[in-house]
Amino acid sequence: MKFQAALLVVKNMERSVKFYKEVLGLRVTMDLGANVTLTGGVALQTQESWCEFISKDLQSISFGGNAAELYFEEDKFDDFLKKLAAIKGIFYVHPVQQYSWGQRVIRFYDPDFHILEVGENIKSVCRRFLDSGMTIEAAAVRMNVPEKFVRACVR
Repeated sequence: MKFQAALLVVKNMERSVKFYKEVLGLRVTMDLGANVTLTGGVALQTQESWCEFISKDLQSISFGGNAAELYFEEDKFDDFLKKLAAIKGIFYVHPVQQYSWGQRVIRFYDPDFHILEVGENIKSVCRRFLDSGMTIEAAAVRMNVPEKFVRACVR
């Protein structure tokens, strides 16, 4: 068995495709009208067709459940934050957070209130620490990873 994609039900396909292209830079790989597959393993399905598939009415579909997210990583995290800030109508789950291991993340909603997380690529975190003057040993301790991982990030 092979995992193919995470499927999100959307109210307005055109709006959702535009959002994923503009905000996350995803591209359409297949457009079947009621189902659109995007790069990165994301598929969008219209609410109406989804209701037919699962034999439910429109009122049975709830959005904004806050129980799952799609997770993306970005090498140029600061550039992404600037881009995101310039886009009108973004609803944030929270502002940028930095975790104990040093990774920065931001969570926000898509137009149908599915949570999206964009995290700083962990290798970029490693490079940021080393560029700030941390030793390999100190970066490994700070990130709670083996020194071997930090050395691999330098290559």
